[in-house]
Amino acid sequence: MPETIRIGCASAFWGDTSTAAAQLVEGGSLDYLVFDYLAEITLSIMAGARMKDPQAGYASDFVEVLTPLLTQLAEQGIRVISNAGGINPQACAATLQAACDKAGVGLKIAVLLGDDLQPQLKQLRTLGIQEMFSGAPLPAMCVSTNAYLGAPGIVEALRLGADIIITGRVVDSAVVSAALVHEFGWSWQDYDKLAQAALAGHIIECGAQCTGGNFTDWREVPDYEHIGFPIVEVSRDSQFIVSKPEGSGGLVTPLTVGEQMLYEIGDPQAYLLPDVVCDFTRVRLVQQGKNRVQVHGAKGLPPTDQYKVSATFLDGFRCTASCLIAGIDAVDKARRVSAAIINKTSDIFSQRGWLPYSEVNVELLGSEATYGSHGQRQDTREVVIKLAVRHPDKQALILFSREIAQAATGMAPGLTGIVGGRPTVYPLIRLFSFLIDKSACTLGIHFDGQRHPCALPAIATLDTQDLPVPLDPPKPVGLADASVELVKLAVARSGDKGNHSNIGVMAREAEYLPWIAEALTPEVLVDWMSHVLDPVYGRVERWYLPATHSLNFLLENALGGGGVASLRIDPQGKAFAQQLLEIQIPVPQSIADQVN
Repeated sequence: MPETIRIGCASAFWGDTSTAAAQLVEGGSLDYLVFDYLAEITLSIMAGARMKDPQAGYASDFVEVLTPLLTQLAEQGIRVISNAGGINPQACAATLQAACDKAGVGLKIAVLLGDDLQPQLKQLRTLGIQEMFSGAPLPAMCVSTNAYLGAPGIVEALRLGADIIITGRVVDSAVVSAALVHEFGWSWQDYDKLAQAALAGHIIECGAQCTGGNFTDWREVPDYEHIGFPIVEVSRDSQFIVSKPEGSGGLVTPLTVGEQMLYEIGDPQAYLLPDVVCDFTRVRLVQQGKNRVQVHGAKGLPPTDQYKVSATFLDGFRCTASCLIAGIDAVDKARRVSAAIINKTSDIFSQRGWLPYSEVNVELLGSEATYGSHGQRQDTREVVIKLAVRHPDKQALILFSREIAQAATGMAPGLTGIVGGRPTVYPLIRLFSFLIDKSACTLGIHFDGQRHPCALPAIATLDTQDLPVPLDPPKPVGLADASVELVKLAVARSGDKGNHSNIGVMAREAEYLPWIAEALTPEVLVDWMSHVLDPVYGRVERWYLPATHSLNFLLENALGGGGVASLRIDPQGKAFAQQLLEIQIPVPQSIADQVN
């Protein structure tokens, strides 16, 4: 058995750069190349694509990127694991097999099956299933229904001898943890090692986000144009080093890695995955040389006996239009024009006996619309009116899309036209998440012309009494006689989980954390981010990670539906951390002098 395994990640999402895979294959000295394509928003898009074309529904980028590299992969013995299959993994595998045949490369492709619960939908409706967060009943019709599988099926495909493994919906980190379990022969009861493996996968699953991309201190990151994609070099004891190919751009430090560790998680003491419950509060990040960070300290507990399932369903139609308006009092003009368009079309709906809009969202881009009441820019001389609307009837939104143009000649001056031309009406696909017993999924591997069964390992399930007790951050000592912006004391990153968003905040120095924690209470976050939180169901939770001097906040019901269901300009909360970094933190004058 090898002492270390090197795994590189070439994709953070469907649509990521086409250059990363070649960079890693040519300069990464890899054992494994993994690709992560799926997010909750991606499955919604793929579901819509499959409705139009039964052969669609997977990440076509995967085949396009991999095809020129097939010979090198075979020569170097690099195995590939990817969730590019989306909701149609067998179609993805067939297309890639055709590319292998054309190139004369004999790589063996396996497909993991079992996540697709759509054929069982009728049976699922009899179980009284409720949405995880809202308690709503399962919709009458779903477009897709996919469970988040873990690593065992991928491990079995590796054991069978597959060179390339294509999955449907698995948890993002499974493409990494499966390789490590297979190579090192770890037991499914080695929970601390499984937690470390999951953390390795979590850190590199978003590609360049751990090597300087989307980093608070963006000015310090060299060479965006050739940013390096991440590599984890994992030892048999589960400790690992995060790095990137030599000579590539980007930056790997405890802060870049720490931001990614906090990204899109909830409770860091109970990060629930199908194979292990992870505790990241004791994780340590240590610089081990230029662009090399050692990671150790994740702890694990037995998993639960359930899978999370993401279903998607049709909920009417949506249409988004953007218009530039310029000149004196641009913001006031934009407000009046946008209101007039909505009022006029609403009147027409009423006259025709149609229902009113299900939802209307108006944002004036350039007026600091994403900041809500914290916006400061009201005197700008050009703004983009973003009008997003939802309606149960497609014909109503077609009328909306046609009526906007009249504003250019019949309303306020300075409207230059509709950006991109007349907007298109799309089905609105909404996410529905629920839990189900793992026994509902029958795992199998399609390999070498046969379907091979795959049983889940027999393990003890989690006793919730064993979950760690939440930790309280230390209280500050001394007098706060000054204040500074949070960005001078910490880095931060935000992301989405369905209709929830998280903001991870990592102090630049341990001594700053008590002051940050004293100022950033959940109540303060509710006030600061009130413009995004649902007025009824919105709330904020906070957790403390002592080893990295970090806080993680979960903003529940903060994304206007989230993903493709949200009408907002920031449906995934990507800019939330940037807004929080401007908040003033009371600190002693001595700290203010250090950071100013």
